Amino acid sequence: MNQPFRTEAADDDAAGGPPAAVLEWVERLAKYCADQDGVPLIAGRVLGWLMICDPPEQSAQQIATAIGASRASLSTNLRLLSSVGFVRVLTKPATRTVFYRVDDDAWEKVVQRQIASLASLGKILQDGTPLTGSSPDRGGRIAAAGAVFRWMQQIFDNAPPLPSTTRAAKEPRG
Repeated sequence: MNQPFRTEAADDDAAGGPPAAVLEWVERLAKYCADQDGVPLIAGRVLGWLMICDPPEQSAQQIATAIGASRASLSTNLRLLSSVGFVRVLTKPATRTVFYRVDDDAWEKVVQRQIASLASLGKILQDGTPLTGSSPDRGGRIAAAGAVFRWMQQIFDNAPPLPSTTRAAKEPRG
């Protein structure tokens, strides 16, 4: 059985950093986030690193060392990831070091926020329908967009429970 990846020297490659396969995966995730969501590559690398590192709490210095980022760009991107709910900031007693982590439910929270945002956009589109008057071009564009948002809302309404709900139901109650 594979041992969990740890950010300690025993798991580092010959060059003294994380294994190449880990960094390649982090880079794939970073590129996906950049291409799909317009997130800076550094933010994607931070997100990827914090998803795979062990221990899950990492200082800015640990993150910078692992992904090869400057502390200045790291600070900006940690704030970005924190503001959207991916990264949580932690402190520990008797240390001035700040730690960062991606919680197990971070993706769920971010996706829920995106769904709520899409529902708000759907409402704005619906509110625009009466403003189109008799123009088939304007009315058609808004109607087509509205149809997509109604379709999407049906999917969300019929979706299975969130993973956290399923996990909570399976946990013993004490």
